[in-house]
Amino acid sequence: MLMKSPFLLWNSCLLILGGLVLIFVFPVAGQIDLYLIQPWVNSAGQFASKGDWYLATLNHTYVKKILTLVYISFFVLWCASFKVEKLKVNRWQYGYMFWVSMLCTCTIGLIKAHSAHACPWAMTHQTTTGFIWDFSATAGHCFPGGHASTGFALVTGYFCYRLRERNRAWFYLFAGLTLGFAMGWAQMMRGAHFLSHNLWTGWICLTINFVLYAVTEKYHVSLPDRNSVPQAQLDVVK
Repeated sequence: MLMKSPFLLWNSCLLILGGLVLIFVFPVAGQIDLYLIQPWVNSAGQFASKGDWYLATLNHTYVKKILTLVYISFFVLWCASFKVEKLKVNRWQYGYMFWVSMLCTCTIGLIKAHSAHACPWAMTHQTTTGFIWDFSATAGHCFPGGHASTGFALVTGYFCYRLRERNRAWFYLFAGLTLGFAMGWAQMMRGAHFLSHNLWTGWICLTINFVLYAVTEKYHVSLPDRNSVPQAQLDVVK
């Protein structure tokens, strides 16, 4: 099936390449992670921004709640589409957005719950000359980045709308990648995650979306066309 669609072929190659880069070039708690997190840890091994209001409350609490409301709104619309006639045409999109987004965040949460990777703030040990990294630490269940998954899950909208509402699709892709990266970076500044934790989160969310889209692509193509786009044009887009 992957060989029949250029979109699926190219994206499968990109995901495989991205996974290899994460494994061999950007290992968890590797040199790149340690270098990028260095500006946020002081000479005693403490993260001064751990309790920062903008990072700990605004980013970790309020932004997450706002995004949670976005996902809940799709669930409400999906439920309402069984009763409200004018919503029925979009039932697939509403359901797809909610259930696939939830699958992304729940998968990250499940992996995280069984992870032995510690948070950076639990890996530093102060010494008489500064601090050292304890790479044997396992407390925290900090891999992958759970908080970032709330943002990255928005990329579901790209796969959901790419065939018929391209502007909306690109918006969700841009918003998902931007929010996921920004939310993850803020957690890195607090010492809750290495950058690789969040990059893996983004890769997992994209992979889940890609696989589900590949499985359901024929159904996406057969959906009623809201914007009167000719089927021939859809084939070109595909």
